[in-house]
Amino acid sequence: MAPPSVDSVATFSFETCSKAGRTLIIGATGFIGGFIVDACLASGRPTYILSRSKSTKVGAHKELQDKGAIVLYGKINDRHTMENILKDHKIEMVISAVGGDTLLEQIDLVHAIKAVGSVQRFLPSEFGHDVDRADPVEPGLTMYNEKRKVRRVIEEVGIPYTYICCNSIAAWPYYDNTHPSEVLPPMDQFLIYGDGSVKAYFVDGKDIGKFTMKALDDIRTINKSVHFRPPSNCLSINDMATLWEKKIKKTLPRKTITEEDLLEAANENRIPESIVAAFTHDIFIKGCQINFPIDGIKDLEATSLYPETPFRTLDDCFDDFLTKTVNKKNADERTKIVDKPLEVTSKHSSGAAEHMEVISRHNTGAAEQIIESKTDYLHLILSSTDSTPYLGYLGS
Repeated sequence: MAPPSVDSVATFSFETCSKAGRTLIIGATGFIGGFIVDACLASGRPTYILSRSKSTKVGAHKELQDKGAIVLYGKINDRHTMENILKDHKIEMVISAVGGDTLLEQIDLVHAIKAVGSVQRFLPSEFGHDVDRADPVEPGLTMYNEKRKVRRVIEEVGIPYTYICCNSIAAWPYYDNTHPSEVLPPMDQFLIYGDGSVKAYFVDGKDIGKFTMKALDDIRTINKSVHFRPPSNCLSINDMATLWEKKIKKTLPRKTITEEDLLEAANENRIPESIVAAFTHDIFIKGCQINFPIDGIKDLEATSLYPETPFRTLDDCFDDFLTKTVNKKNADERTKIVDKPLEVTSKHSSGAAEHMEVISRHNTGAAEQIIESKTDYLHLILSSTDSTPYLGYLGS
């Protein structure tokens, strides 16, 4: 069934969509959800987050409450509870960023939104590829089939929606990692997928939140897919490797990961690693992010919608990675200095032969003094086994 037109859901007051609309975010403590909550709060709108239980993620919820969010309790697959929450709190916008194991629970939420009739926009848990176009191998395909099923229910019941297709997070795309955001770019070698020439779009997490809020308030995006395709951030894995080499001022060896390697990793069916391998294959071998045009009718592009608002460049993101890499290097060296005993020469008063005694410097604060100044810090980095990458960064 084709998605409903704007006119077919005219019972919703699209004209009244405002930046002050009460917004409920589900999955707020997840990776993407965190960016969305921050952007929602920054927009000044009343921001509600849903928690399944008062006993889970207390610390994370307290942090969000301190920022101004209001915590509500319920489960999205409990339709009656969700109807009451939506009505009692006069929720106008609903954004879901739930994880893969609860994607189908959104169907009950969709029916609750339909029953209440006052929610002006629903953004389901997408925040990646266009699942109707992408075609990953298993186990990635199962996740996408679940997202497609949620889409079809949304369209069949006729609630207003927007699908956010933000493509890849601005991080190094390790094919065997649970999430590419959790690790820094490599310092030993690059893993190049295929011939390394297939391009993809990379978007900073804060921009995902910011542009999601823009699409939420925009009547042009009702019942549309919004794709994030910043031209400056369209890079191949070869391009990314070259950019990182410029940042670290060092050339790293490159190892080819073939299509067969990725398919084998996906076929191992280790969750979530095999899902990441399946998506990596779809992105860097099949080109799922770039193999279709944006028609401007059912599919819209964020840089065209909001030309006055720039996306953060991947070049800038890599500057952050460089800082984190140096900080990690520093922390590792400090740990070595504090934990490793120091051998010093000591002469006994009796005039006996010199000997070495081990003096522990734990908890003396000496390690802190070693790296107090920028000059000492630079010496510390230069004395390490692999100091070349940091010369350009610390030499200013």
